[in-house]
Amino acid sequence: MNFSSSLLYHHLLIVLLLLLHAPPCPAAGGSWSVLLPSIGISAMHMQLLPNDRVVMYDRTDFGISNISLPNGKCRPNSTDCSAHSVEYDVGANTIRPLMVLSNVWCSSGTLMPDGTLIQTGGWDDGYRRVRTYKSCGTCDWKEIPNGLSKQRWYATNHLLPDGRQIIIGGRQAFNYEFYPKKSATENSPSFPFLVQTNDPNVENNLYPFVFLNPDGNLFVFANNRAILFDYVL
Repeated sequence: MNFSSSLLYHHLLIVLLLLLHAPPCPAAGGSWSVLLPSIGISAMHMQLLPNDRVVMYDRTDFGISNISLPNGKCRPNSTDCSAHSVEYDVGANTIRPLMVLSNVWCSSGTLMPDGTLIQTGGWDDGYRRVRTYKSCGTCDWKEIPNGLSKQRWYATNHLLPDGRQIIIGGRQAFNYEFYPKKSATENSPSFPFLVQTNDPNVENNLYPFVFLNPDGNLFVFANNRAILFDYVL
């Protein structure tokens, strides 16, 4: 070790000793306060809307929630009269219960250009559902029972430049489709990339990551691989 290296070593050692023996800096006093009211559900999914309200929703097959539906309503063909979706008004700090009819467990969705939330798929009776929600103070969920061509559970939605959504994948769904559809006969093209990246033992390409590239292609990442996908072809 030369002189300069030795000097640097001793300087670093002195600094380290000073840091170790320095008196602790007292933390500033503070406290936590909860400003939000109890929302009554577990917010498995949550979406901020253009009017500064937040819609939240949870699976419907896990028992009753801690918030009741308004006006004595109950879910159809059920004794469950609790809400599994709510709207939170940020400005007013209030919660409004909503009626979601089908199971939204691990569904997917995104906002349309007009601010409508399009929410698709889910579990069991929600497999092929399309749900729409547009906040208006008294609005509620609307559902289309067979709005999807294929069952979608753990799929991914992405807004496209033409205003439609592309819905990619899902559990054992190695294909994609669009919403809204241009015709009633529009099909669901196969997507071999999802077959190639799927390990059937762990199903590790659920909820694939999808981003719109500036060149118009979709960057799709699943498992440990990624591609640029020209969905127009």
